Amino acid sequence: MRAFRVFTRTRTPERMTFPLAAEPALDKGAQDTPEAPVRPLALAPEPAALAAEFEVTAVRALRGPNFWRLAPVIACDLRLGRLESTGTADLPEFAERLERSLPGIVAHPCHGRRTGGFGRDLRAGTSLPHVLEHVALELQVLAGCNVSFGRVARSGEPGVWWVIVAYDEEQVGTAAMQAAARILRACISGDDDLAAVDVPAVVEALRGLLDEVRLGPSTFAIVEEAERRGIPSRRLNAGSLVQLGLGRHLRRVQATLTDYTSAIAVEIAQDKALTKRTLAEVGLPVPHGEVVSSLHAATAHAEAVGYPVILKPLDGNHGRGVSARLADAEALAAAWADTQRFSSRVVVERFHAGRDHRVLVVGGRVVACAERVAAHVIGDGRHTVRELIALGNRDPRRGKGHRRELTFLPDDAATAQFLATTGHTPETVPHKGERVFLRSTANLSTGGTSVDRTEEMHAENLTACEIAAGVVGLDIAGIDVITPDISVPFRANGAVIVEVNAAPGLRMHTHPTEGTPRAVAAPIVDMLYPPGTDSTIPIIAVTGTNGKTTTVRLIAHLFRNRGERVGFTTTDGVYVQNRLVMGGDMSGPFAANIILSNPSVSLAVLETARGGILRSGLGFDECDLGIVLNVTGDHLGLGGINTEEQLAELKGVVTAVVRRDGHAVFNADDPLVLRLARRTPGDVVLFSAHECGSNPTLEEHTEKGGVSACMADGQFVIRRRRLRIPIAHEREVPLMLGGAARFQRENVLAAIVAAYVRGMRYDDIRAGLLSFFPSPSLTPGRLNVITLRNGARAVVDYAHNAAAAEGVVEFVRALPAHRRIAAVCMPGDRRDGDIRAVGRLFAEFDHAIVKEDADLRGRAPGEVAAMLSESLLLGGCPQAEIEQVLDEEAAVRRGLSLLRDDDLLLVLADDVSLALDVVAEFAAEQR
Repeated sequence: MRAFRVFTRTRTPERMTFPLAAEPALDKGAQDTPEAPVRPLALAPEPAALAAEFEVTAVRALRGPNFWRLAPVIACDLRLGRLESTGTADLPEFAERLERSLPGIVAHPCHGRRTGGFGRDLRAGTSLPHVLEHVALELQVLAGCNVSFGRVARSGEPGVWWVIVAYDEEQVGTAAMQAAARILRACISGDDDLAAVDVPAVVEALRGLLDEVRLGPSTFAIVEEAERRGIPSRRLNAGSLVQLGLGRHLRRVQATLTDYTSAIAVEIAQDKALTKRTLAEVGLPVPHGEVVSSLHAATAHAEAVGYPVILKPLDGNHGRGVSARLADAEALAAAWADTQRFSSRVVVERFHAGRDHRVLVVGGRVVACAERVAAHVIGDGRHTVRELIALGNRDPRRGKGHRRELTFLPDDAATAQFLATTGHTPETVPHKGERVFLRSTANLSTGGTSVDRTEEMHAENLTACEIAAGVVGLDIAGIDVITPDISVPFRANGAVIVEVNAAPGLRMHTHPTEGTPRAVAAPIVDMLYPPGTDSTIPIIAVTGTNGKTTTVRLIAHLFRNRGERVGFTTTDGVYVQNRLVMGGDMSGPFAANIILSNPSVSLAVLETARGGILRSGLGFDECDLGIVLNVTGDHLGLGGINTEEQLAELKGVVTAVVRRDGHAVFNADDPLVLRLARRTPGDVVLFSAHECGSNPTLEEHTEKGGVSACMADGQFVIRRRRLRIPIAHEREVPLMLGGAARFQRENVLAAIVAAYVRGMRYDDIRAGLLSFFPSPSLTPGRLNVITLRNGARAVVDYAHNAAAAEGVVEFVRALPAHRRIAAVCMPGDRRDGDIRAVGRLFAEFDHAIVKEDADLRGRAPGEVAAMLSESLLLGGCPQAEIEQVLDEEAAVRRGLSLLRDDDLLLVLADDVSLALDVVAEFAAEQR
């Protein structure tokens, strides 16, 4: 599935101010502090060998708000080898070579500098990651992109830097980063290698790539108008297919085709003969013509209707194959072969003199009119037609295809052929002021120009064009009219409607060569989203270290009970209502896109994990409600996140993109989470798993009118100033398992306060809370308690860090049991200290079975099991009560085989489905 580009931003994306790593960064783009000194190389190796060590090992696009910026960026991993501690001043002629290659680079500003800029730092000595950042940005700017954000930082992996730059178009940003690395390697290596890179050719290639991949002018105009209104826009393919809005309010457009456009209407518009017949039947003026398949038939019909005539393909477009004015049978015969190349069926119709006009009708109303003027040059008495074409194509507004205001003037065989019909050749020198046309048709795609005539249209002509669009059935139509004067009624001056076009281009109206530009995208967006209608669905995003999946499922259950059609994502799959759409760990942007692109979903609840934010950014630009449950030391040492403070800042991206009229929910008992409240634009909501009155911050927040939730004598309570709404006692709530699962308090409080601020009545919250039963089917791997024969029980949980395991152990302690047995594992990518901490937690159990995950995540076989076993032993568990069964299925079966009456087995599962299936099979065998 092609990843989408997120367009919408309603706030100015500012760079994050927190550092990624504890060590100081060398780059002024990363921090507004003086740059750390760089040290020269102790040895002087060959420049080429040194340049080879400057290596970009990975380039990736973060398409949504991310750790670096609340907008898309390109991130690359840079290895420097022996260049790690070397500045630009220590590399002979490096600065001079770079300045010759990219003169504009010296004018770049540097973060935190009041005077001077990058050029001064380049010569004085700056870090190579800093230089790569600036060169990647400069190449994008030269290609035509509007970018300026950049940053560098240490990745946390020895010898690897992260270089981060903004991008307009992902492919251009990626290519610019790779090209920047090649240029810098050449600057390090020497003049010969730099000459081989050919920087001007690199820039030209990037410009061509930008023209190729960016949206066409019609789609871009619609997306830009949607963005101005805060309507999300997502690109769905490499072309111009775009999704506007989210969930049940989504619409799709491709150029000016929409999901409202009738397929039958498009078929009528493509058949020129059928279009004319349809228009004629309602009394609209059309040229006389006939569809033929042979030159003989064409000649016969031309004689019947009378010369002059024109030929056009029955189902052509963009003016391809349309002939010039044909005055006799000889001219018709000469033009026949060219027209028939585009269609075996050809329309022969009477030629009508007049000016070519395109009238744009949107939603049944005329919104713009442009006179189209065929591609032409104006003589100066000195230059040939070919030379005048070349001079005209120097106009910066002209370019290839539809992606510039004007298209290049043509100079090809078709041009020479048309010139011959007017008595000219490409080598003719026209008189001064003489207008020489290059094409018979006035299409902008063949170099034509446009003049706005919207205000000049006669009222009767407005009505006629609106009728034409209506009878064909197009929601957006381009009506082609030939008339000497658009301000005179069609019936009064012999005007004719020659075509009705589906997917008409907007460029001639938004960027006319002469006259007033028309904001024609506005009525299109009005048609798709009439004033007062919604374009998005509510998005609730949940993050934190522990409890995300349970909280997501509980919130989804509450809103589903209220009648919403809920789509939600978790670490075990993507769901619509309670039906699995796709299994697996679905807590990133890919899964979010599945829900937000589903036209049946009315509300989205998205589990948002750290990994997805780091790899790709968020899967949405904004959310209506963001929740941060907690932050503990999980996954530290991965992806440059080495401290709990950095992990908190990463998870804070979720609440940083809450809408200004939305809400951000924070755990008031967690200082790291509470700090994030300063960065959210939304209204702050707090919860505490302790008794009301015990958390001063929550009390102050409540007294000032903020919404909060806490515990009051075992009751879940929502508060605001003096308002107290008791929801339910924890012993009543199935998720709390009679009050024993105290760690579930955070999840319940976050869910009920989220539902409350989203407008749910307290009695609906209570009903939903009391009907949410934890079970392998509803909450797989989240404290699943399975009762076996003779009072024995198995508890299966996906606790994968010390904090989660501690909560489960606390719960198991509260359950009566004759003996407690544990099947324990930990993911291999956790730190040694975290793995050992989990082992110590289970030392109090009567028996421990140590297993390992199927994916060792970089560890050697048996390494994690050895650490867990050692920690169990050190914690006081007897050696005789510790055994290693590394395979998960075998370990679970071994634990079940040890159960006697009233015993309890706790399984920390890696493969939750496998563990639950084994337990279910064992339970069935006991019956």
